[in-house]
Amino acid sequence: MRPLVPVSPGARIALGASFFVLFVAFWSLITFGGFVPKTFLADPVAMLKSGYVLIAEMGFGHDIGMTVWRVVGGFVIAAALALPLGVLMGAYKPIEAFLEPFVSFSRYLPASAFIPLLILWAGIGEAQKLAVIFIGSFFQLVLMIAVAVGNARRDLVEAAYTLGATDGTLVRRVLIPGAAPEIAEILRMVLGWAWTYIIVAELIGASSGIGHMIVDSQALLATDQIIFGIIVIGVIGLISDFIFKWANRRLFPWAALGK
Repeated sequence: MRPLVPVSPGARIALGASFFVLFVAFWSLITFGGFVPKTFLADPVAMLKSGYVLIAEMGFGHDIGMTVWRVVGGFVIAAALALPLGVLMGAYKPIEAFLEPFVSFSRYLPASAFIPLLILWAGIGEAQKLAVIFIGSFFQLVLMIAVAVGNARRDLVEAAYTLGATDGTLVRRVLIPGAAPEIAEILRMVLGWAWTYIIVAELIGASSGIGHMIVDSQALLATDQIIFGIIVIGVIGLISDFIFKWANRRLFPWAALGK
């Protein structure tokens, strides 16, 4: 093992799986061994049994679908608006100077703090939950995309101008393609953050969703159901992460060279 030396795909899978095995083993040890009361932490077997009951008998599949729809819907809206605005900020410095102070200010505002206002403005329906995802994702995306576009290689910019490129051509043919792999990684990271916002949104004023189930389970001290809900979120996030990585490798194979 040496710094920055990559591992083979097989070794990466084995190392990643081994951590989960050790984690479950430790979890089993402290729960089955009686070190932690089951009221505070359910064991893995009880968690799996409760998960089966939730899905087979209590309609938890619908809750999962609603949460996924809210995350994807809010994130797609945020990304669709943030991409062009971020590109403009990164490419044109006057636009960046005009918008960056407000965007930087807004991205530090916690999305959860807007929930009372959003309930007042939009009620407790889907619009409120989509708005939470939008607020939590949009400003982060704009600033990170602007930085990615603004970090374009100056030699490529100068070469494009030398070859007669116009400003619009430079943005379309040089800046956007050059920043595309990094923008894809930004989308992948911010999608993970979006999951934290939707759970908070569903904790208040929701009648469906994974967060709603977790709140109901908390009232019953059903830690097995709470843990199952948390694990479901992690599994969905892990799957979406793998899909993003696979798509990025297919779309931008040159970006993976040397990693």
